[in-house]
Amino acid sequence: MALTPERRKPLEAVFERHGCSDFCWIDPQQIVVAQWVRMKCMFGCSEYGRNGACPPNTPAVAECERFFREYGDAVIFHFPKTVEKPEDRHAWARGVNARLFKLERDVFVAGYERAFILFMDSCGFCQECAGSRENCKEPRLARPSPEAMAVDVYSTVRRVDFPIDVRSDVGQQMDRYAFLMVH
Repeated sequence: MALTPERRKPLEAVFERHGCSDFCWIDPQQIVVAQWVRMKCMFGCSEYGRNGACPPNTPAVAECERFFREYGDAVIFHFPKTVEKPEDRHAWARGVNARLFKLERDVFVAGYERAFILFMDSCGFCQECAGSRENCKEPRLARPSPEAMAVDVYSTVRRVDFPIDVRSDVGQQMDRYAFLMVH
């Protein structure tokens, strides 16, 4: 069941306190989960099999879909950014993900025990990832990205009119997204 506007207000204050002011509430039933996203992870992403919070260290696509159905509300956070060099994205993403982890914790402490954040990029907390959940050096901090949970981010964020396009040049603004699951 979705939260009432009165119950959303204190959470929105938490989001603002963590510098996450560009967001939109969404019904988790509108989150598009698709097999093609997992295939793109398997055949096209350098993190596949090397990151403890990325496939194959995440649930199967059908389990991911079932996960989203257990929630009454979700929040999509938008993070626009332009970088000069592709490698600059990693330090920025680590900082945003650290903020998002603290935001999740504050939502949990506010009484939402199912609060779960999907980072806007691969975990990236450790300089050298152990590559598996069993050997993760920071298992309490690690979270998957939406893509690692088979979320078709393009289709999902377009449903709420957030901007997203494939970028062909590093100098173009990126539009990155994180998802907070709340119940």
